[in-house]
Amino acid sequence: MGPQARPALLLLMFLRTAVPQGRQPRSHSLHYLFMGASERDLGPSLFEALGYVDDQLFVYYDHESRRAEPRAAWVWNRTSSQLWLQLSQNLKGWDHMFIVDFWTIMDNHNHSKVPPLVKVTHHVTSAVTTLQCQALNFYPQNITMKWLRDRQPLDAKEFEPKNVLPNGDGTYQGRVALAVPPGEEQRYTCQVEHPGLDQPLIATWEPLPSDTLVIGVISGIAICVIIFFVGALFRILRKRQPSRETMGDYVLAECD
Repeated sequence: MGPQARPALLLLMFLRTAVPQGRQPRSHSLHYLFMGASERDLGPSLFEALGYVDDQLFVYYDHESRRAEPRAAWVWNRTSSQLWLQLSQNLKGWDHMFIVDFWTIMDNHNHSKVPPLVKVTHHVTSAVTTLQCQALNFYPQNITMKWLRDRQPLDAKEFEPKNVLPNGDGTYQGRVALAVPPGEEQRYTCQVEHPGLDQPLIATWEPLPSDTLVIGVISGIAICVIIFFVGALFRILRKRQPSRETMGDYVLAECD
């Protein structure tokens, strides 16, 4: 017999003892209401069970006391202690099942404070220079993103509203953009606050090497290579020059 059938059978035994002799028993409805709740970081902290016959509450159980308590006058003196103990044990089983289901759901959905990955990107158009702060792959959804100029917070009206979107895997991404004067990008920083971070995270735009610098480096390398080959060719020519002079003296001597 499963745990769901036992409370019903037990209640039928209660009802039989409660019906006065000589009166025909009538049908009744039985239902239970189970309620569970949890506190953050503490796991399940509340479980309650309410049992009703028809519309009358007859039993109450909670996780703190871990025992069934009668709530109707007809069950106080008309049920044996053994039967009441049996009902308490059945409700304890439901209490345990709630705890198991709670942790199973938590594991399956992975409801842990996942910190964001933050980066700042740089976009230049013909008329506007824009810095964009991106927070990626974070959970939960609540996040604070704001821009600072010279380490001082800017008014929210000065930059675009925060845009937070789901990634499809349970995490979220957010971004906020700011138009800045060309050449002043280093004055601006992005500050991100999230439950997954121990303290606010500050991110700045890190410029990549410019094309001019790259070309200058390549040109310098090319010049060094050319100088090396010119020097090597000059040394070869100098070694050949004494040999030619010696050969000329030898030919003149033969002619005399």
